[in-house]
Amino acid sequence: MNDAKGMAQKTVISLLWMGYGKGGQSLLRVLALVILARLLTPEDFGVVGAAVVVVEFCGIFSQLGLGPALVLRRELEPRHVQTAFAVSLAFGVVIGAAIWLSAPVVATFFRTESVEPVIRALAWVFPVKGLSVVAESLLQRDLRFRWLANVDVIAYAAGYGVVGIGLAAAGFGVWALVGATMCESIGRTCILLVTHPPPRRLLPEKRAFMELMYFGGGFTTARFAGDLALQGDKLVVGRWLGPAALGLYGRAYELMARPAALFGQILDDVLFPTMARVQGDLPRLAAAYRRGVALIALVMLPTSVMLFLLAPEVIYLVLGPKWADVTVPFQILTVGMLLRTSYKMSDSLVRATGAVYRRAWRQLIYAFLVIAGAWIGQHWGIAGVALGVLGALAVNFVLMAQLGLREAQMTWGTFGRAHLPALMLAAASGGVVWVVAGLLRQGGAHPGALVLAAMSAALVCAMVVTWCAPRLFLGPDGLWILEVLRSFVPKPSNRSARAKEEPVFLSSAVSTDR
Repeated sequence: MNDAKGMAQKTVISLLWMGYGKGGQSLLRVLALVILARLLTPEDFGVVGAAVVVVEFCGIFSQLGLGPALVLRRELEPRHVQTAFAVSLAFGVVIGAAIWLSAPVVATFFRTESVEPVIRALAWVFPVKGLSVVAESLLQRDLRFRWLANVDVIAYAAGYGVVGIGLAAAGFGVWALVGATMCESIGRTCILLVTHPPPRRLLPEKRAFMELMYFGGGFTTARFAGDLALQGDKLVVGRWLGPAALGLYGRAYELMARPAALFGQILDDVLFPTMARVQGDLPRLAAAYRRGVALIALVMLPTSVMLFLLAPEVIYLVLGPKWADVTVPFQILTVGMLLRTSYKMSDSLVRATGAVYRRAWRQLIYAFLVIAGAWIGQHWGIAGVALGVLGALAVNFVLMAQLGLREAQMTWGTFGRAHLPALMLAAASGGVVWVVAGLLRQGGAHPGALVLAAMSAALVCAMVVTWCAPRLFLGPDGLWILEVLRSFVPKPSNRSARAKEEPVFLSSAVSTDR
């Protein structure tokens, strides 16, 4: 029990550190977006977005899932580390060269000549990232999230905060975004290599490679489908609607996905290696899954409701008046914030238990639905694309939840009850936002004042209802999470009581009644 308690407390601390790192990076990303949106045009973002679609998609094959395989493997030997480093570096070079050579074909596909030099510049990122795969994976395996959080913040601040904004202000246009991306990747890799040097032996071992690839192959297949789903809609928009439309749609998706990706990625980065360590303890895995789902819902549902209702003002404040066409697709996509975030919890559980091939075919269905939905929707512009993507998100949410419940041996009833408190909280806070925003719009309030007042009112409402009826608006899992956070606050009078508790995210208690 002490080992479980210690691991879980370390997990909660890791979540907080990853929250700091990813939160700091996301805050910097939003601030950089606010500035860059006023210095660059939608077409600038669209040209780079088209290149990034290809770069992100090809990045799947440059690592072959060897990093997560290192994290998951129970017994890790030096030969595994050496093989993973050599193969990751080699494939990074090969994929980078292939992208550099295929740049003209990609530019022809997108019908935009300016995409070619951008792709060739970003191709150099692959060998750079190949150098850091092993270092980052070993740090994740050791749960050193505080250190990784600092690296993320520093690298992004240097890349986008200094280089990106500096080049944009100097009038470099598209190349401001390219320079920012390359600087971030190079800076992050350099820090990782200096503090965590690579193995000296670069010759891969066939047996070690095959042992890693059993997991890595399934992971790569699933990631191939997952990234195809993430980039498929942008590929359709860039091909059929053009770079300007892609710039608009990309900003709508970015604003929706940023909070969802932030929260989901924090949980994934911390819980995947943690659950992998206890993959044989089903009750603790099931408890972590249910509590993670409940926590995601408590955060994402009220957030999505507020962003939907305040979309016109949020777009005006973040992007500026020339981006008004982003509003409708942004509102449509905010409906799917919970769907996009919650499936990551199922994804973490499935990968931790090694069910990567059952995960893979579900991700292939998801990718197909995204591309099909986006292609059908593009006939009605970027709003139609957003609707098609929302439908694909809903199907993927159900498919991944079914697999997660199967692996955790939980029922749909338990899964549904974990979401009820969040629905109540979203309804209460959303109602307040709707009333306050409506009154202030009639009075002609400034967008900044309106957003501040509406969100403040929603926060006050959330605090009041959770104080008055905590079981109704937080539920057993929300109350448990609150107690976990309180356990880190030293209170001498409660020391003996805390000693009897098990403030663990991976507690073996599975019941929803506490």
